[in-house]
Amino acid sequence: MKELKAFFTKTPTGGIFLALILVCALFSSMTSRFLTPTNISVILNQVSVNAILAFGVTFVIIAGGIDLSLGSLVAVCGVVVALLSQNNEYSLWLAIIGTLIAGIALGALNGIIVVLTKVPPFIVTLGTMTIGRGVALILSKGRPISELNESLNFLGNGDLFGIPIPILFLVLSYATCHILLTKTIFGRYVKAIGGNEMASYVAGVRVNRIKLYVYMISGLFAALAGILLTARINTGQPNAGLGFELDAIAAVIIGGTSTRGGKGTITGTLLGVLFIGVINNGLDLINVSAYWQQVIMGGIIILAVVLDGLYQKLKMNI
Repeated sequence: MKELKAFFTKTPTGGIFLALILVCALFSSMTSRFLTPTNISVILNQVSVNAILAFGVTFVIIAGGIDLSLGSLVAVCGVVVALLSQNNEYSLWLAIIGTLIAGIALGALNGIIVVLTKVPPFIVTLGTMTIGRGVALILSKGRPISELNESLNFLGNGDLFGIPIPILFLVLSYATCHILLTKTIFGRYVKAIGGNEMASYVAGVRVNRIKLYVYMISGLFAALAGILLTARINTGQPNAGLGFELDAIAAVIIGGTSTRGGKGTITGTLLGVLFIGVINNGLDLINVSAYWQQVIMGGIIILAVVLDGLYQKLKMNI
């Protein structure tokens, strides 16, 4: 019992993990269709795009920034991969690599503007969010792009050894980001900058370079999310990704990452993504209206942030 109490009170992700278990137990008691292998696979497949987005932006938020352009980057990169793979004009690998490079470049643009102008990241990425949406419409001429490479469709809807490809990308992305944040000097620098930027600068950390890198990482994972989304729906949609940035940022915050920077984990982000995915799936299964789902989800996000604050105070008193 003491070990269990220590896990939930001392582990950074203990609170959200407990909340996830309780939510799963609640929906399991309400419908027998919830806790089945098929539905679990559906949940993981549904959250894969949001998870990949959230992993990338976790680095930005821990470093003390924000990225509101995620949804637009998903749209731009989705259109780019669709254009490159349309009518098999280029090989699939060339289309994917080109799109990932585009995502990194767009993320770098955010980082360069933030670093050079010192304008708050909220304002910068709000502007690039609008620019990105316009670029997606320009590249696609305002129309969906179809007749894509069949191999691209496999990435979004195929499976390997019975495991959906998007879930494999989710696992690989999680492992990569977790190692990068916890096992490298770069990860320690990201947390240090978010915790105290001036102290990090005095200690010799190249603050501006690290800030640039975190936005490039966010752009890279936004590009990967855009590729998977386009592969799933088999068209390049210039209006894709609307509101995705809010879902990703909400998952990061619910997962325990501080909005002030300096604190957060990739595991917490994954749990935050699963928490949102489980609630959406459970509400669908019990036939709750989509309109009410938005109201409920907004309330849960506010409640999660409040409870996280109380949880952190509780930890300090134990």
